[in-house]
Amino acid sequence: MAKEKSIYSCTECGGTSAKWLGKCPHCNAWNTLVETVAQPPAGTAKNRFASLAPAAAVMTLSEIEATDIARMPTGLDELDRVLGGGIVDGGVVLIGGDPGIGKSTLLLQALDALQRAGMPTLYVTGEESGAQVALRSRRLGLDHSQVQVLAETQLEKILATLDARKPGIAVIDSIQTVYSEQLTSAPGSVAQVRECAAHLTRAAKSGGSAIVLVGHVTKEGALAGPRVLEHMVDTVLYFEGDTHSSFRLVRAIKNRFGAVNEIGVFAMTERGLKGVSNPSAIFLSQHSEPVPGSCVLVTLEGTRPMLVEIQALVDDGGPSPRRLSVGLDRDRLAMLLAVLHRHAGVACLDQDVFVNAVGGVRIAEPAADLAVLLAITSSLRGKPLPKGFVAFGEVGLAGEVRPAPRGQERLREAAKLGFSVAVVPKANAPKKPIEGLTIHAVDRVDEAIAAMRDSA
Repeated sequence: MAKEKSIYSCTECGGTSAKWLGKCPHCNAWNTLVETVAQPPAGTAKNRFASLAPAAAVMTLSEIEATDIARMPTGLDELDRVLGGGIVDGGVVLIGGDPGIGKSTLLLQALDALQRAGMPTLYVTGEESGAQVALRSRRLGLDHSQVQVLAETQLEKILATLDARKPGIAVIDSIQTVYSEQLTSAPGSVAQVRECAAHLTRAAKSGGSAIVLVGHVTKEGALAGPRVLEHMVDTVLYFEGDTHSSFRLVRAIKNRFGAVNEIGVFAMTERGLKGVSNPSAIFLSQHSEPVPGSCVLVTLEGTRPMLVEIQALVDDGGPSPRRLSVGLDRDRLAMLLAVLHRHAGVACLDQDVFVNAVGGVRIAEPAADLAVLLAITSSLRGKPLPKGFVAFGEVGLAGEVRPAPRGQERLREAAKLGFSVAVVPKANAPKKPIEGLTIHAVDRVDEAIAAMRDSA
């Protein structure tokens, strides 16, 4: 970061010198020069370290008037779900994802919908020219879009445009290309990214414009740049999915105005990204008849219950059998195999075990344990689970089946989609029966295996 300029002031006469001297050149006094920081003239520079939010008087919580936050829907239902209902005035959103995943496409569609709804918009592009953005809009079918485009990377010019145009929402694509003249480091460096993000966040809070920052990601998939960037913004979204697949997931990692871990599901088409209203259809099997090693899990993504097919393949292994999982925790798979052997008598010691969550979804919640164990047992024995079978529940090291949060909503979602048999933790068993759904409530892993066998 640029170093503040130092000068030397005399304590006797107040004279200054550009370098330290033993004797003041003005009053000839000895040892009176003291190092100080040169202050710019009043009104010529703003404090770079001003607070991101305006200062307010000290008040008790009961005295502060709490009002609902006004939101502007983007016109894309799945994006609104992830944001918590829409765009918030003065909110700052950081969205990251792999190159080519569809970040610019999604944001351009959202800006066009907001512009048509009457909100002034601004698209600041630092990686493409205005002509390239126009070509993308033509491909998306936005031939007569009125979205304003600014091809600029200098922070000071961007801030001046925001102050002059006062858009309701502005997109900065991307924050790694923006630089400030106050710093000598190159664009994309930690200092530049942090400084530019702080200035843009301050502009959003003071001017009321919502700002969306597009961020690059590292090879590990994390947002590039300092982690403090995630703390400064209000919402952090991750674009997930395989570029070779037509489906994309947008996940909220942080959201001050909505639920965390909420996801939106999109399908990439020739006309851009389209929201998928029933994502369970993507992740469910397309088998005409039940096959061994397949079990449907009712998982919870944010506030949305979603059905995902868990597939397992157990095959003869060599001296060192492999344990591989895609979309699930590999270490947890090894633990579950030990629990299955000790508490249910199902051994896979000399078998290769492969587990996959269909559709490229990543499942982090422990409620997937029971479905994984039932899929492994089904593959090992070569016996398929019955059609319309679902399961969920956390499995402990003592062999107990622990309850999953919001079990009633999971069961209602399964019944709505036509599933007829469910193996769930006893604590998640509903007090009133759910029409069309036979529920097997279990306490331990061996009971779950027995219930699976009885259902088959």
